[in-house]
Amino acid sequence: MARLNQNTKNPTPISGVIEAVIKSLGLTGKYHGWLVVTNWSSIVGEHIAKVSHAFRYDDGTLFVAVRDASWRQNLSMEIENILAKIRTYPYGRAIKQIRLVSGEKGYSE
Repeated sequence: MARLNQNTKNPTPISGVIEAVIKSLGLTGKYHGWLVVTNWSSIVGEHIAKVSHAFRYDDGTLFVAVRDASWRQNLSMEIENILAKIRTYPYGRAIKQIRLVSGEKGYSE
């Protein structure tokens, strides 16, 4: 059953309700960080998404697994550009830094 907005008597969109609940619980930053994790491939594009994936968000830090050390080095030189791209999204401001990880904890195809 849809909740009615008292001012207009129209149903309130579920997205607005979810955002309000998340905000009331003090989880906005975490929610926005995990939106970046979830949308990593569409944010950075197919080329970068083929060799990396975001797998964790913790207190402003986005953890990104990369295929190998050479790609880790390559992406480390692009960190500022990647951050700028992330921050073009409304939820992207939650990301303060990116930590690139390769090896066993990192990328798995």
